[in-house]
Amino acid sequence: MYAVVRTGGKEYKVSVGDVLEVEKLDAEAGATVELGEILLASDGKEVHVGRPLVEGASVSAEVLEQTRAPKVVVFKMKRRKKYRRKRGHRQHLSVLKITGIELPKAEKAKKAEVKEEKPAETKTKEAAEKKEPAAKKPAKAKAEKPKTKKTEKKKTEAKEKKAKAGPKKDRTKKAEAKEKGKAAEKKAAKGTKKKKEGKTDK
Repeated sequence: MYAVVRTGGKEYKVSVGDVLEVEKLDAEAGATVELGEILLASDGKEVHVGRPLVEGASVSAEVLEQTRAPKVVVFKMKRRKKYRRKRGHRQHLSVLKITGIELPKAEKAKKAEVKEEKPAETKTKEAAEKKEPAAKKPAKAKAEKPKTKKTEKKKTEAKEKKAKAGPKKDRTKKAEAKEKGKAAEKKAAKGTKKKKEGKTDK
């Protein structure tokens, strides 16, 4: 029989009779402590896995002593700056002896399994309902909005502006070329007239 326990932010695999050092607990030497965060428990035949914790399981332990871990030296320095710092640290620990492991009862375990199975069934039913195409509702005929006076006024104003402006002349490239040719002929005719007048004066 063994269990996986979480205490002090760390996880430990324990069995009855084991002695281990954990992060300091608020208890005096000789007191009994119950560890409630059980992640996994097994009796050799069945394995109970927590989601995330195993409900109904617990581990009892006895506090043997409160100690401190070996010293850790923290040394900092910066070269050519005359900077040196040395500091020691000893972590506070609690020594525990595991006295018992309680597994969840079979009834509680079965209830937990049934609760987990129910939501899965409901999800499958909802998925099947979604797949079935729903009958399309007949589209409602759009009601025609009554024309207001403002819209009628705008339309009449637009028509009046078009009538005043008159039809736009669609100028093509050929028409523009003809006009340019006529202008050139007029200039040439004026030039010839001036030359003739000059000769007659002489």
